[in-house]
Amino acid sequence: MRISERLAPAADPAAPERPSALKGPAILGVGTATPETSYSQQDLLDLFGIQDERVRSVFLNSAIDRRHLTVPPTGSDGRPRVETQGELLAKHKKHGVELGARALQTCLKRIDAAVSDIAYLVCVSTTGLLTPGFTALLIRELGIPTDCGRLDVVGMGCNAGLNALNATTSWASANPGRLAMMVCIEACSAAYVFDGTMRSSVVNSLFGDGAAAVAVADEPGRDGPRVLKYASCIIPDAIDAMRYDWDDAHGKFSFYLDRDVPYVVGAHAEKVIGDLLHGTGLRRSDIAHWLIHSGGKKVVDSMMVNLGLTRHDVRHTTGVLRGYGNLSSGSFLFSYERLVREGVTRPGDHGVLVTMGPGSTLETALVRY
Repeated sequence: MRISERLAPAADPAAPERPSALKGPAILGVGTATPETSYSQQDLLDLFGIQDERVRSVFLNSAIDRRHLTVPPTGSDGRPRVETQGELLAKHKKHGVELGARALQTCLKRIDAAVSDIAYLVCVSTTGLLTPGFTALLIRELGIPTDCGRLDVVGMGCNAGLNALNATTSWASANPGRLAMMVCIEACSAAYVFDGTMRSSVVNSLFGDGAAAVAVADEPGRDGPRVLKYASCIIPDAIDAMRYDWDDAHGKFSFYLDRDVPYVVGAHAEKVIGDLLHGTGLRRSDIAHWLIHSGGKKVVDSMMVNLGLTRHDVRHTTGVLRGYGNLSSGSFLFSYERLVREGVTRPGDHGVLVTMGPGSTLETALVRY
């Protein structure tokens, strides 16, 4: 059954015809989920007994107030103990399935759809490796139809949400009337290394746990912004600036962030936005809504400077960073959820979504309300 037959309201013959430009896949709704436990930056410094003033400064000057995390079990010294790579992968699987399931169910409820309506499922994650992946695990967990098409996107980092949304909207365009869903699942607690170094401290001060799901369909008359276009930019010279790879010293995977990352991605922001708007007749000043990945204070500031954005333009980005930290691939959907709740979008408004991550890469999407 086409989802429009279940969900769309009856047509009003007196209603004005929608503009013909509103064609293509629409974002129908979003849902998010986080662990029940959250911590202030000071809570974490106290919990781990961190006294190094340089590390404390990194935590307390991050523009982050709180993050949702699943901290390690307590050891004999009363402090969180060091987890093995096996324990971290188990955490990634257990909490990832739980968070992903809740985000999907919340999204379905908001669009008045059922699990049985899902015809295509994309799962995104970078904080662990699973085979079979989250798509298979969530199909079993939620009872999603077993003939559901699926795609697991792994190892792409914080930019991956828009890469996967591109695949999701492409499938929706090729299968009009059917429901496609994407869920970003990032249990960042499963990717931490605690060794007191500045390298690990920067990472540990930044990332939080969370999942975000989005529903997409290509049907005339459906509410929600239409995805018009994507544009990408990869910076091969900075391919090692952000990476998640094996650390022999610790016997586990660890994440690395170069100090120049904010300036590298910021310096390329104008070009990729120019590519996104090329041929549309739009200028940056015509964009009413900006949803940028909450990559960190310096990342957001660099994007603002290079794109000429105001604090108001990035209010949802900074709000997510302040309340959740960097949620990796799903951050931009947490910002989108805040924009939906704000209720300020108007028909005809244009919005730009921006993510950035390892590669180094920037991904963008243009939508119209």
